[in-house]
Amino acid sequence: MEVGGIQALRRWRARQSGRVGLVPTMGALHSGHQALMTRARAESDLVVTSIFVNPLQFGADEDFVQYPRPIASDLAKCEEAGVDFVFAPALGEMYPSAPEVRVVAGRMGAVFEGEARPGHFDGVLTVVAKLFNLIKPDVTVFGLKDIQQFCLVKRMIADLDFDIEIIGLPVVRDADGLAMSSRNEYLSPSDRERALAIPRALDAAAEVAAGGAREGAASGGAASGGADSGEAVVESVADGVLPEAIESAARAVLESAAERGELDIIYLSLVDASTLRPCPADFRGSALLLVSATVGGTHLIDNLPLEF
Repeated sequence: MEVGGIQALRRWRARQSGRVGLVPTMGALHSGHQALMTRARAESDLVVTSIFVNPLQFGADEDFVQYPRPIASDLAKCEEAGVDFVFAPALGEMYPSAPEVRVVAGRMGAVFEGEARPGHFDGVLTVVAKLFNLIKPDVTVFGLKDIQQFCLVKRMIADLDFDIEIIGLPVVRDADGLAMSSRNEYLSPSDRERALAIPRALDAAAEVAAGGAREGAASGGAASGGADSGEAVVESVADGVLPEAIESAARAVLESAAERGELDIIYLSLVDASTLRPCPADFRGSALLLVSATVGGTHLIDNLPLEF
């Protein structure tokens, strides 16, 4: 495995002739990231993982300085996953000066996470576009925990004509059902227990979506089933079940937790997966139940894919 910045990457890339897969990360890697690397390996001859904490996607009051950077541990996880090149540039390499030209995420980037974190997705898309230009991957793999990010990168690839295939892997969860995230490191044991209201809310929604009888659901709840399959788990909505009922089931769980002081709800919404607009009562197609909450000051997100 080779490790380096821009010049080392360019030298390495010039020597390669096979299909290249990219897994972009900000480091603080866990087994969820390794699942992305494994899928990238299955889809390509060579795998590049980027490790770069991107300042453009952090707000003024966010945790850029405190964001974990365990580089030795990260490199060990990359090597274990069979990564061929780790692109770990210095901040000054990626941004020798403040960029004047950036990618703008548009309406889809101004709602939900974008509303809570103005400019966040502009920063995400700008750095991903730079990674695409530098690494020139044939395929890129993203986790679907950050589903809004995935939707926006997919749209950028289409709108800006990047010749890159994008693959999304389902949320990878710990044994207790909590979605794996680098930010989980900020949770105290009691905070983590409180955070489990989020997957419980998604499970409640999935049960309503299935008409109250979720036959064949994986142990650990609808939100955790199939995480190792490499394919997104989509709950099929029973005939006659309305979007409002599904959203209300999840909201009841979260509001109960909020009333007990366990978390603060940022948003909860059932949306059209292609537009991120709220689903009307007669909706048909692919939908996402999006949820975000703060637990002990830690910002957590999760989602449930649904098919009407």
